[in-house]
Amino acid sequence: MKTHLMVFALSILFLGACEIGKIEEDPFIVKQPVINTERGLQRLPPTIVKPKPSVPVRVVSRKVFRDALKDGGKGPQMVKIPAGSFKMGDIQGAGESDERPVHRVSIKAFAMGRYEVTFAEYDKFAKATGRIKPLDLTWGRGNMPVINVSWYSAVAYTKWLSEQTGHSYRLPTEAEWEYAARAGTESKYWWGNEVGTNRANCYRCGSRFYYTAPVGSFKANPFGLYDTVGNVWEWTCSEYHNVYQGSEQICSKNPSQVVLRGGSWNDLPELARSASRYWLSALIGFREYGFRVVRIK
Repeated sequence: MKTHLMVFALSILFLGACEIGKIEEDPFIVKQPVINTERGLQRLPPTIVKPKPSVPVRVVSRKVFRDALKDGGKGPQMVKIPAGSFKMGDIQGAGESDERPVHRVSIKAFAMGRYEVTFAEYDKFAKATGRIKPLDLTWGRGNMPVINVSWYSAVAYTKWLSEQTGHSYRLPTEAEWEYAARAGTESKYWWGNEVGTNRANCYRCGSRFYYTAPVGSFKANPFGLYDTVGNVWEWTCSEYHNVYQGSEQICSKNPSQVVLRGGSWNDLPELARSASRYWLSALIGFREYGFRVVRIK
């Protein structure tokens, strides 16, 4: 009797191993038991369990496009960002005083650069307009994010892009930037409150890069935007004030202190949070500062 039961048990284990070897490779497929039917030993169909998202975000279809340039070629890859509203500022209550008060902001639909503007894109503009190309500090050009550009140089690029494409390009307002970077989330980073490892390029983020990283080296946020955490600080078009009072929602034509967002490769994770702010004179370009563009028409 014991021998019979042992053979029966071994048969079940053998059939199970043969039948579901591939199923075990997928962590979201749950094995079902083998049962004895009129046709012999059979395994019930597997149950598929859908994984739960790590953060409560709204899934948005990503619509990517590029506008043609009059001089030939195409402009930056752009992602359509839907209209909506969000809570702007230090939602967790652990940030800086200038990230307050937390307030709700409504945003109209717009398009934003899928990546930070690269050296290849900026160099084409510099060549076409006779400008001096910014230094790359031997870190590389091509698809590396452009650095060492002042706010005025970034604005000049958006004006050239508008002339070349026939559409309205500019830098994002501070509110547009945070709305796009959060992508429907209310955590410190779009993936959660812990920076984790190798999710972004910043100091002590577990990145393999010592300086800037090629754009798109890490996973995109739910809106389809890359590098909204770290890599380079990004110029906005909003003037800085140490308390939110409305300037975060508009573009300034001649700001004295301009807001930058996103943190850089040389900053700690706390400075790369979605709500984190930094400011600088519009005249200064540095190795940690770059930008991305938006298109409003």
